[in-house]
Amino acid sequence: MSEISTSTDVTEQVPEVPGSGTTARVALSPAAAELLVQLTDVHGPLMFHQSGGCCDGSAPMCYPDGDFKLGGQDVHLGDLSVEGLERPIGFHMSASQFEYWKHTHLTVDVVKGRGSGFSVEAPEGVRFIIRSRLFSDDEWRALEGA
Repeated sequence: MSEISTSTDVTEQVPEVPGSGTTARVALSPAAAELLVQLTDVHGPLMFHQSGGCCDGSAPMCYPDGDFKLGGQDVHLGDLSVEGLERPIGFHMSASQFEYWKHTHLTVDVVKGRGSGFSVEAPEGVRFIIRSRLFSDDEWRALEGA
């Protein structure tokens, strides 16, 4: 398994699994991809919803697919493809959170430490985090033109 970091610096750049995201908006680190295979074996198909704050900060929450009820104000940022999984993992966030982060590329990573009790990785002693960077001008123009 890939080494799991302890750094919670959200601006730290980590390697991404090539082609892990169906859009330029979201991708996976190798460690997150490996963990998602293990979690899918336990919980079945999964989904992400990016928390908008409060108790867990802005944590990506991972649930069994369909356990978190999406609403009309949720934005589908893309699907995360993981080698070894039959189905991609949808990634969603609230429209208000998306408005704040729309200029940002997100990489789902995993670090040691306990996160939310609601997210499926919590009992494993790790938690998903978002590493982020602003889109370059060229990336932004390509997204706006899509």
